[in-house]
Amino acid sequence: MKIQNEFSQNAKAYNNFNVIQTKVAEELICTITDKPASVLDIGCGRGGMYRSISWPLKKFVGIDFAEGMIELHPREENVELFVKDFNDPTCFLNLDTYAFDRIVSASALQWSDDLDRTFQHIATLNTPVTFAIFTSGTFKTLHETASIPPLLRSTEEVMALCKKYFNAEYKVLKYTLEFDSVRDMFRYMKKSGVGGARNLLSYKQMKRLMNDYPFNYLEYEILMIHEDAKGS
Repeated sequence: MKIQNEFSQNAKAYNNFNVIQTKVAEELICTITDKPASVLDIGCGRGGMYRSISWPLKKFVGIDFAEGMIELHPREENVELFVKDFNDPTCFLNLDTYAFDRIVSASALQWSDDLDRTFQHIATLNTPVTFAIFTSGTFKTLHETASIPPLLRSTEEVMALCKKYFNAEYKVLKYTLEFDSVRDMFRYMKKSGVGGARNLLSYKQMKRLMNDYPFNYLEYEILMIHEDAKGS
């Protein structure tokens, strides 16, 4: 199953399963103090970032590869939405015709097939960025228990790639989310969009892990990346 199909199928239920993503979006918004009037949101989903913005916007452009998510995004006169995949280089064509004050992305860029290339395309827009990217400490204990490699890039790898293109400051956020049962925990993983459709375990292996996993919590690790506004 393709990732974008899973996100589309889960779109209506997504808001009930994105507690961590909501906290990350709020943290990201608090980082932005220059109140940009024109914003590009990469991986906009159903509008978590747009809903979190408290200042007036002249223009908001959102792109996401899941049409089911885009359909649930708020629609306003100043909002433009496009079904685009940032893994496709053509995604960034014509975006340079806009004059953005800031580019944001929360809980999306960890799924870039080639993060170096994605950063390179974003950098051509010559606009300050603020990103929140999940990193390899996410589900760390779960992966270690299942003896599988981390799903995501490490904070060090993401920072090294970012430094090639952006003059940014960095902060690592860590959260722990507890559940009533291990079954509830795995259900949350499937629906939240952070676990994604990366089926690294067989059905039998997953069932055994659900029965044997000794903890009722998930760990999350997020790298915050922020550039100051130009001229500040």
